[in-house]
Amino acid sequence: MAISVSVVLLLAIVLVVLMRGGSLKAGPAVVAVLFGFFLASTGAADEIQNFLDSLAKTIADINF
Repeated sequence: MAISVSVVLLLAIVLVVLMRGGSLKAGPAVVAVLFGFFLASTGAADEIQNFLDSLAKTIADINF
């Protein structure tokens, strides 16, 4: 749950920065949000979540 919330917040920040910088207009941002919303209700949502979980675990296991 914590990873999901942090990913959502990170993506929201990226969308806001892109919109403010002029790289992304409001229309495409709404489309991106709706795409993510509808993608979450498909069968691909589990595979995407598993990939993000494994990516987060891989990054956490990196020793500096």
